[in-house]
Amino acid sequence: MGSEVIVVGGGVIGLTTAVTLAESGTPVRVWSREPVDATTSAVAGALWWPYRIEPEERVGAWSLASLRVYERLARSPDETGVRLMPGVMAGTALAGLGPWAAAVPGLRADPQGLRASLPLIDMPTHLRYLRHRLETAGGVLELRAAERLDEAGPLVVNCTGLGARELVPDPEMGSVRGQLVVVENPGVDTWYVAATHGAESVYLFPQPYGLVLGGTAQEDDWVTEPDPAVARAIVERCSRVRPEVAGARILEHRVGLRPARAGGVRLAAERSPSGALCVHNYGHGGAGVTVAWGCARDAARLVAS
Repeated sequence: MGSEVIVVGGGVIGLTTAVTLAESGTPVRVWSREPVDATTSAVAGALWWPYRIEPEERVGAWSLASLRVYERLARSPDETGVRLMPGVMAGTALAGLGPWAAAVPGLRADPQGLRASLPLIDMPTHLRYLRHRLETAGGVLELRAAERLDEAGPLVVNCTGLGARELVPDPEMGSVRGQLVVVENPGVDTWYVAATHGAESVYLFPQPYGLVLGGTAQEDDWVTEPDPAVARAIVERCSRVRPEVAGARILEHRVGLRPARAGGVRLAAERSPSGALCVHNYGHGGAGVTVAWGCARDAARLVAS
């Protein structure tokens, strides 16, 4: 047991980091500006896959470390929100992926692209699970916004995502806007992704609460209100893949601002002139869930160093 660590940020990165620290015996308090179910993480799709995230040389190890955790959590899907589900990554070739792909069980080429059974995560359930796991380990979650990192004390882990733009401040941080539509599931039981490097993509994620349709990746767009025209275009694109989606009843519109960083994820420690330690763990773009556990373990090692 040592000094209390303040983790600033209550999304999936902050909670996973806090759980990792608390379960190692470190006293942890999480400061979250908003309730956990109101964070950007709560509206994520969320399929395990290294999407729109750098640096490439570190992402593979972080992703695989997280995959192994999700494979275990998938044994209790109702509790953890994690399920292993088959699907296809359309238009993607093995040759275009990094060395990490060889360690993904069952990942194989298909005429449509790549097929695999991957973790698909019901984020509202998963965030509740992480919060419960944190509290079971003795951690505390507190609704509190940080005006400055140094107000959090001598041991801080900065998991503020987009908030790091002003809080650090880090001008490399920017928003990549994602909009999606949740509809009643007409019987889709596999996931489908056709991602591009442009602003539009196609994905269908069957979740317990409905079928998630997406999506967009609009860079430097900070608008959090759903755009009806964008929503109609999403449904139209997805119905070309699964025609039964066209008539499905719409349950919800969602918008999330992905915390992208021009230099890739910042996972590093720095000390202030007073000797206070701040470990930065932010800038995960569209793959926070994918790398959460790998990044959390590296962040915990930096806290202990």
